[in-house]
Amino acid sequence: MRHPKLLLPLLLSLLLLTQTLAKSIPSLADDELEWTEEDDEEFESLLAIDDSEESKGGSTTSEPQLLRKAQKIVTDLNNDNARRVVEENELVMLLGYAPWDKKSAALMPRFAQAATELREMGSPVVMAKVDAERYPKVASLYMIKGYPTLLLFVNGTSVRYGGGITGDEILIWVRKKTGVPVTRLSSEDSAKQFLKKYKKYAIGFFENYEGPESEAFAKVAAANNETQFVATDKFEIAKLLYPQVSSNENFVGLVKPENDKFEKFEGKFEEGEILDFVEKNKFPLVSVLTEENSGWIYSSRIQIQVFVFEEQDYFEVDKPFIEDVARKFKTKVMFVYVDSTEEDLAKPFFSLYGTEPDDTLVTAFDNRNHSKHLMEKKLTKANLEEFCLALEQGIVPPYLKSEPVPKEKGLIEKVVSKNFEAAVLESPENVFLEVYAEQCVECGATTKVIEKAAKHFEGTSNLKFARIDASLNEHPKLETNNYPALFFYPAGDKSNPLKVSKKSSVEDVINFVNEKIRQGEETQADKKDEL
Repeated sequence: MRHPKLLLPLLLSLLLLTQTLAKSIPSLADDELEWTEEDDEEFESLLAIDDSEESKGGSTTSEPQLLRKAQKIVTDLNNDNARRVVEENELVMLLGYAPWDKKSAALMPRFAQAATELREMGSPVVMAKVDAERYPKVASLYMIKGYPTLLLFVNGTSVRYGGGITGDEILIWVRKKTGVPVTRLSSEDSAKQFLKKYKKYAIGFFENYEGPESEAFAKVAAANNETQFVATDKFEIAKLLYPQVSSNENFVGLVKPENDKFEKFEGKFEEGEILDFVEKNKFPLVSVLTEENSGWIYSSRIQIQVFVFEEQDYFEVDKPFIEDVARKFKTKVMFVYVDSTEEDLAKPFFSLYGTEPDDTLVTAFDNRNHSKHLMEKKLTKANLEEFCLALEQGIVPPYLKSEPVPKEKGLIEKVVSKNFEAAVLESPENVFLEVYAEQCVECGATTKVIEKAAKHFEGTSNLKFARIDASLNEHPKLETNNYPALFFYPAGDKSNPLKVSKKSSVEDVINFVNEKIRQGEETQADKKDEL
């Protein structure tokens, strides 16, 4: 059984994504991209697309075209040149990949896009790549252990990548970390070009780009890894970027590509408050969970997160009222939709809650106290609003996964989450408890030992043997994540269970139980004498 404080890390591990997505190596969704098992020559042949391909398909740049352009921009590292390239250049962005890895293949054109745009901007960053399998010495030198890995070297010192996985996100992160956290716009033409490229951004309007407000905005831009920051000192440009600007006073706002697309900052122009504003308002009213954005969602500053699981067609019907509720709890509760038919995304949640919904499921995580919750009522606007209000007030009881309470006890009593208090903690008897899990390989041998010991003590008063399946039942007072686990709950002190070695033999268990029962009887006798 896992402690409630470990619920969210458990969830992230179940989803095969951790918060390191937003802090270290990018995690990419597997797609239909194929990558040969040949060496880098295959990759180079892909880059060498004929120039005539560039003119096909209008102005849209295809992935092969991006790769062809990047061939001249991205430096290939090998055993001979890697150290020299990294040490002789102030700024180097390195992609470590494997030719056979689908995620590497998916990231390659995005990396190429970022490289191309950085070159067009005149950025001094050297964009480089290395086939980590072909050149294991280079991979070892720079501690490239997984694929793909992105590293930024500043004067030879590496910084783990902490941005998103699109070309634009790579571009934004690199510029932020290399001294350009804020893009300044001073003409209408540059603003219009900016608007063609970016649909989501934080905007600052400051006179002459001076003062503590402008400095705080720039610091937040450097600290935020995901959002493009733009600033101007001209009112007409600010009006283009954020039409609701109404005065020449300093201003900060957030623009997003959704219904409630304009968010105005109303707090003090201090770094902490601006950062909090951006982090809590950067998401849509209802985010759609994907492998690519899961890291941002799980690491959100919004402490309460509500997840709605249902099929896409049903969600499209319910979405308007879900957004209405989300609008009422903006920055306080984060709303996330998960397509219940997407097994990789939804199934781990269902396992965590011990359910397989036929229709719609609404769950929640409250990171203020590391608890998980389940909305028991049908999904309606009124019920969802009531659930969120109760979550905000902290009055929704935590959800504990449990099997039904068994009707019969047997030689070894089956305990579930729903009756753990009554069957173990409130029982007047000494309780020897076996904790196991369905997937546990070692548990079978331990179970046989406990069954023999229970048979030996059959009919003994003041003692019972019990077992609980930790994969199907949860309880906050049962704290273990290693199975099998054996505990002895003395009749006089259930708050301090004794851990018993899982390697105990039948004789060991019998001797242990006899000793503890005798000690308990002696303690009770001493108490009577004192009276």
